[in-house]
Amino acid sequence: MSVGSLLLILSFLAATVTSLISSPLEKRRTLDSQHLERRDVDPGALYAEHNISVPVDYFHNETKYEPHSNGTFPLRYWFDASYYEDGGPVIVLQSGETDGTGRLPFLQKGIIHQLAQATNGIGVILEHRYYGTSFPTPNLSTENLRFLTTEQALADMAYFAKNVVFEGLEDKNLTAPETAYIGYGGSYAGAFVAFLRVQYPDVYYGTISSSGVTEAIYDFWRYYEPVREYGPPDCISTQTKLINIVDTILLNNTAYTPQLKSTFGLSDITYDDDFAQVLSYPIGGWQGRNWDPEVNDPSFYEYCSNLTSPTLVSNTTATTNTSMQTIRQLLTAAGYGNQTSTLTTPMQNFITYIQKNYVQPVLAENKTLDEQYSTHNTTFYAQSSLADSWRSWPYQYCTEYGYLQTGSGVPASQLPLISRLLTLEYNSLICRLAFNITTPPNTDAVNKYGGFEIAYDRLAIIDGEEDPWRGASPHSVIAPGGGVRNSTVERPFLLIEGAVHHWDENGVFPNETREGVPPEPVREVQRMEVDFVRVWLEEFRAGKGRRV
Repeated sequence: MSVGSLLLILSFLAATVTSLISSPLEKRRTLDSQHLERRDVDPGALYAEHNISVPVDYFHNETKYEPHSNGTFPLRYWFDASYYEDGGPVIVLQSGETDGTGRLPFLQKGIIHQLAQATNGIGVILEHRYYGTSFPTPNLSTENLRFLTTEQALADMAYFAKNVVFEGLEDKNLTAPETAYIGYGGSYAGAFVAFLRVQYPDVYYGTISSSGVTEAIYDFWRYYEPVREYGPPDCISTQTKLINIVDTILLNNTAYTPQLKSTFGLSDITYDDDFAQVLSYPIGGWQGRNWDPEVNDPSFYEYCSNLTSPTLVSNTTATTNTSMQTIRQLLTAAGYGNQTSTLTTPMQNFITYIQKNYVQPVLAENKTLDEQYSTHNTTFYAQSSLADSWRSWPYQYCTEYGYLQTGSGVPASQLPLISRLLTLEYNSLICRLAFNITTPPNTDAVNKYGGFEIAYDRLAIIDGEEDPWRGASPHSVIAPGGGVRNSTVERPFLLIEGAVHHWDENGVFPNETREGVPPEPVREVQRMEVDFVRVWLEEFRAGKGRRV
């Protein structure tokens, strides 16, 4: 997912409706002093971009790719050979469902930098087809997206390893299998490199799957379960009650729906499910938590702080002046009349937070709330130029992965953290309106690689204990064995205490480290990654490199 969550993706799609419609590598030396001199340099200025010509279509025997293509397209990549010495590996980070430039910091100071430095290797960021600038087709029409499948993209990464020639190193054969290739990825890309190790074991000698979502799941209601388990109990309890109040009115006491929307300043949102989704946005900030100050999203705890404050949180520019009497009426209409003394202030603070963060910024830009938040906009979904790159990941989850994060899927025995109006029907609107896909995704196309049970020698599985995506990984509690395996050097199986989404991928410069940055569990796992990759490379050099 970047991977991220589907809820956040839909938020992004809705938020961009208006704007989209209207509108030779210089090697770095290994001296610490020189690294420190470059610590504040934009990595985009450090690493030149390159392209390798790869086939559009690797599978001419598959009818789903008809009409087939004999063409090629430029697949973008970046590399850093500062630490390279003869015999060193090539360590490839698969950038996944995003523009590859966003992964360049990992060459500069993240896990790829650490592994390349420790092994005298070459670090690479490889862009995924249909992202960034790596487009095999002139537009993103549904027909032209037919080449966007997991198996085609896996073939790209294998082709890269077998054919790349690095600028400045043309005199060396740095292709697989003569050179050891190690793959790394996080989230969707984490699952991707796990599949890569299984599908192309003769090309990639080892891979590290961080927060890899190896099990494709259509209704992924469990996305929010780690938030329920590890989030602040008072915040979680309050959130579930407030969402239940909203759902009770929207589903069972609809006469109060106009008043409810008005109270939040969201009267202009036409569809009730769009309204319910806006109210579900703040809790999704859980995934954005990170130990790295540069990328950490503090919004989850800011929201919880508001929700659990014993006093009213001021919002002097509120779009509505909600009286306590109105809130009590709504609580009573939802069956919570006996809890008005404890829920009135949290409800007011919930309203204040939504108005401040989701209503006022939209109105300040002279947009309508439907323009910003509606997922029912057929005009928007009809766009398919290369500028509409938002289409790529939804196409993937509509056709193969699913991961639709619903409130409706939560068992009736427990209150959901997001609205039950967020159903499969609602979350798949984009599938129908953008791609005319009316059936569930073919998750078998993904799960055939192993799903929860994926395992292979020199395939490392690393997850965050508190990751909302853990439920789609081999560490899931619903995986065979409860997500517990023995961890060995050949098959590392590591769970990072307190971590969220692929926390091992990030890094800081030596002068930026301090207590808790990185957290000790992250440091330890990164040390272990260096150690087991070194062992793998010793095996390769000892003559095992020709084995799978």
